Amino acid sequence: MIKQLIINAFGEGIIDGEIGGLMPILVIEKSKIVALCEFLKSNSSCYFDSLSCLTAMDNGVEVGTFEIVYNLYSIPYGHKLALKIIFDRVEPKVPSVSNIWHSANWAEREAFDMYGIVFKGHPDLRRILLPEDWEGHPLKKDYIQQDIYHGITVKY
Repeated sequence: MIKQLIINAFGEGIIDGEIGGLMPILVIEKSKIVALCEFLKSNSSCYFDSLSCLTAMDNGVEVGTFEIVYNLYSIPYGHKLALKIIFDRVEPKVPSVSNIWHSANWAEREAFDMYGIVFKGHPDLRRILLPEDWEGHPLKKDYIQQDIYHGITVKY
């Protein structure tokens, strides 16, 4: 039902792939993610009023991509849907959805902090877990941990 609603509004080309399982996952082109999220939140047929989780993944240097999965939930209807975008690891920039769901604010900051993904249009994109002067992004698969931070041994 929701997939067909999306296709009717955006055309067949909006969906790059589909993954089955406990929650339907639709793979979407990153340039279309904001328009689709705005539609899914505002459309009275589905009303995805909650972004339950935003998760980033590093597929490694060999594959050369990052992924972000947006877990959406409609409180009034009980609908669940996950959207996935896959994008280049070299210049990881994606549009922010923090103006659609406020819960995206901290989740996007965490993805920025841990993976170095830049969310264009985010109102306050800065580190959230690590100090501002920390070197690198610890969840990237090619991250090299610094040995010392402000005179403190980091490795354990």
